[in-house]
Amino acid sequence: MAKDLTPKYTVPGIEREAAGRLIGALRLRLHALNDLHLTLKHVHWNVVGPHFISVHEMIDPQVDRVREMADDVAERIAALGGVAQGTPGALVEERTWQDYSIGRDDAIAHLGALDVVYTGLIEGVRNSIKEVGDLDPATEDLLIEQLRDLEQFQWFVRAHLESANGTLATADAGTEREAAARGAALD
Repeated sequence: MAKDLTPKYTVPGIEREAAGRLIGALRLRLHALNDLHLTLKHVHWNVVGPHFISVHEMIDPQVDRVREMADDVAERIAALGGVAQGTPGALVEERTWQDYSIGRDDAIAHLGALDVVYTGLIEGVRNSIKEVGDLDPATEDLLIEQLRDLEQFQWFVRAHLESANGTLATADAGTEREAAARGAALD
């Protein structure tokens, strides 16, 4: 049963019921961003191999920006009159994806898996943009800005997985493990 997230008050110009729908959409975005920043740190700590330093150093700015994104989403939820539920328990209970499945592994294997993670996240943001677009341009704008950054981060990841002829090693990979194996095969 879905939670009723209708706030007791909200920002001027938005109906309370619409604010509840916005809060619901943002709540899952908050969970996804909190999960992503932890996943990125996990990769940062567990990446090995000849590409270690380039991937290790590429990940931290992504972590920092994703944390800022999560903060922006949480503050938008609060401004709409909702509760920014940022606890690990809420994240695990409400997420619609599985935990990151790669442990200590080669840098390119992790990048292959991250490509799949970013694809799922970007698809989720795009769906949320469609959902909130008619309800609130401010929330839509917030998500569009974040989408641009997330797509850029995926581009950074994919640059390591693409051949000179434009073939993406992880194209059509269905799971993180499959993408990681395809990435590792590049080395």
